[in-house]
Amino acid sequence: MEDFYYMNFSQDTSHDNFYHDYNNSATDDSDDYGKIGFVIDVLTCIIIGIGLPLTLVAIHGVYSLVRNDHVAPIYVINLLISDLIQFCCMIVEVAKPEDWKINEAFFSIYYFGLMASVGFMVCVALERYLVIACPLWYRFHRTIKIPIAVCVMVWALPLVFLLPLIYDVDYDILKIIWAVFFILPLPLFIFVLGGTLKALSASRVPSDEKRRIIAVLVVVLITYVLLFLPSIIWGLAEEHSYNDTLIDLSFTFIKFSPLADLFLYVFIRKGAVDKILASLCCCTMESNDISRSTMTE
Repeated sequence: MEDFYYMNFSQDTSHDNFYHDYNNSATDDSDDYGKIGFVIDVLTCIIIGIGLPLTLVAIHGVYSLVRNDHVAPIYVINLLISDLIQFCCMIVEVAKPEDWKINEAFFSIYYFGLMASVGFMVCVALERYLVIACPLWYRFHRTIKIPIAVCVMVWALPLVFLLPLIYDVDYDILKIIWAVFFILPLPLFIFVLGGTLKALSASRVPSDEKRRIIAVLVVVLITYVLLFLPSIIWGLAEEHSYNDTLIDLSFTFIKFSPLADLFLYVFIRKGAVDKILASLCCCTMESNDISRSTMTE
C-alpha cells in the first residue's frame, strides 16, 4: 500500500513519528511519485472491484461446505475473511484520509490481516498434506474442535508480531521481523508439496480428490513465490541496496494475494474444475508415455 510505505525512517523513529513521517513523505508532489502513485491507485481499485465481491461470494460458498467432517473449508473461510480485512484497508488507502492517525490504525489492521492470511495458507497446505501423507491420523483427528483452536491461534499470532509497532523499535529490526515472518512458510510449502507428491501413489484417496489437493498446494506455492518473495528480499536487503522500485513492486505484488486466494475456493469444490484437472493430468501422462516410448526406441 503505497501510502503505508513511502516513509523516511531514522534509527530512533518512535511509533508516532513512524506514521507522521510516512504521511509527510506520502504527500510528495514530484512527477515521478504522481505517476507511480496514480498507477498503484488504479491497480488497487481494480483489485478491490474484482476481489471484494468475489470474496464475499466465496465466503458464502465456503460456509455452505463447512461440516463436522470438513476441515479444509474452515481454514479457507478464515483465509477469505483475512482477505476481506485487507480489501477494506485498501479502500481506506484509496480514499486517502487526511488524519494520519486513521492511516496509522489501518496500517496495523492491514498487516494484521496480511499476516493472518499467511498463517491460514499454511493451515490449508498442511491439512491437504495430511490427507495424503497421514490418512489414518487425519481420519481419527478430523474433528471440528482442532481447526477452531488452530484458527484462534492463527488470529492471535499476528498480534505478537505487530507489538514492535507499538513501541520504539528500530526500523531495521522491523524489517527483519517482517522478512522472517514471511520467509518461514516458504520451505514448509516446498516440503508439503514434495511430500504430497511422494506419498501420492500409496494413497487411497480418490483420484479427483488427489488432483484438487495437488492443485491447491501448487497454487499456494506459486502464489507465495511470486507475490511474497519480493517483500522478503526487501526485508532482508541492506538500506543502501534497495530502491523505490523494489518497494513499489514488493508492496504492489502483495495486494494481489487476496485475488490468488480465491483459486483455493475453486479447487476445494467439486465440479467443472475436476474435468479441467483430469484433462491436464491425462495430457501429462500421455506426454510422459510418448517420451518414454521415444527413449525405448
